[in-house]
Amino acid sequence: MAKRKRLTPLALPEGGMIDAPVGKVPDHVLRQRAPIAGVAQDTARTSALEELSDTLVRARAEGRMIEALPLDQIQTDHITRDRVAIDDEEMKALKQSLSARGQQTPIDVVDLGTGRYGLLSGWRRCTALQALHSETGDARFAQVLAVLRPITEASDAYVAMIEENEIRVGLSYFERARVVAETVDQGVFKDDQTALRALFATASRAKRSKIGSFVGVVRAVGGALRFPQALGERAGLKLAKGLGTHPGLAQVIADEWLKTPPANVALEQDRLMALCDRAADNGAAAATRADGPALPQGVQLKDKGAGRVTLSGTGVDAAFKAALQRWLEENGHG
Repeated sequence: MAKRKRLTPLALPEGGMIDAPVGKVPDHVLRQRAPIAGVAQDTARTSALEELSDTLVRARAEGRMIEALPLDQIQTDHITRDRVAIDDEEMKALKQSLSARGQQTPIDVVDLGTGRYGLLSGWRRCTALQALHSETGDARFAQVLAVLRPITEASDAYVAMIEENEIRVGLSYFERARVVAETVDQGVFKDDQTALRALFATASRAKRSKIGSFVGVVRAVGGALRFPQALGERAGLKLAKGLGTHPGLAQVIADEWLKTPPANVALEQDRLMALCDRAADNGAAAATRADGPALPQGVQLKDKGAGRVTLSGTGVDAAFKAALQRWLEENGHG
């Protein structure tokens, strides 16, 4: 019977030898990979890491990645904010939410270089986080979740801000008009119409027209009003018409507000509407005096349209009525 032939002992990666017949090689030796297999695995791992790195770089550059940034590196005044003011109750509720649940929605920023980021949208979240960090000293409020937007033009920055706030919180007509005026004044857009079309491209023509009317209010009395963001659509359009028809009305408002500032929203709105009515009455009275009798002190004339006017005031007494009747008869209106 022939002898069995012994095989050459296995060579280990460390250079050691195992002298054992086939079928008797220890399991840990059989699990040793061949050198070529290790090279292939390392190459595949490196390639996967490079691909992942490239994907993350692209995602960040394209504004598809959320990252945590130091709050003190966010420049909140990078562009003129569209929000004129924020309600105290709204801020309180936002702070409570951030404290209890953390930041749920990232802000939008643009890279300014040198470790600084310009805020596009999310001013309220930044403000609330700053307040919480100041009040508590908690490190979790010292960072903000943000998305880096690939924006290079100032006009694109304003469009991004408007779009985000129109969707999330909604803006008053005054706030919309204020951004239009500011961007034109800063040279971002050449005129109001260009700014309106760019910033509110998705709005209807009627809405853009109303915003345009409020631009006149912003330019004429925006700096004088105490509660401009509360100016409703109807009141704002009436004020815009009054300012356009009676150029001196803006100065009257500025003088009165400087002398006696309104204490609250309701008082400001009531005074504005009263001044608009007074300007309209005075305008109608001036037109009447050109072809008719002069109105005495204490008499106001208001054009009701459709051939109707009203005369009111302390001066509308018996003597005035008699004088008016005589004038009408003398001029063929009796």
